[in-house]
Amino acid sequence: MTDNIILRDLESGDAGWIIQQHAELYARDEGFDMSFEALVAEIMADFIRRRDPARDRAFIAAKGDERLGCIFCVGKDERTAKLRLFLVVPEARGHGLGHRLIAACMDWAKAQGYGRMELWTHESHEAACALYAAHGWHIVRSEAVKSFGVQLVEQSWEIEF
Repeated sequence: MTDNIILRDLESGDAGWIIQQHAELYARDEGFDMSFEALVAEIMADFIRRRDPARDRAFIAAKGDERLGCIFCVGKDERTAKLRLFLVVPEARGHGLGHRLIAACMDWAKAQGYGRMELWTHESHEAACALYAAHGWHIVRSEAVKSFGVQLVEQSWEIEF
């Protein structure tokens, strides 16, 4: 499944796919309402408008014309980058693509001179959280909230290089 997968930069059409995949998968798997789709759309629009190629990067996992996943590195300040919009489509999970995306994002952040990274997620994303932990990330905050129409436990994670 993961043979011949490339990690490329953001291209026309990718933003719509990313928004749609997040909206549909999170609605189906976690019951998220449309406010989550709006958040992802806002993150994408902000990235496209404000992107600094020296500080921000998108990684789109693709096999031919088929998109299989994504991850973003977005500068927060001179020292800190944010990992954002990590997603692997269900049919590509379990083959190491998530590890590959996280490693590529972290390696790129280090190469750009960032000394730390942070991310925001939910406890229910067990597979993603296991990948973050496997790559050396640790939880710095955990809080029960109601977001996107459901009860969640939000988590903030970080890593120092």
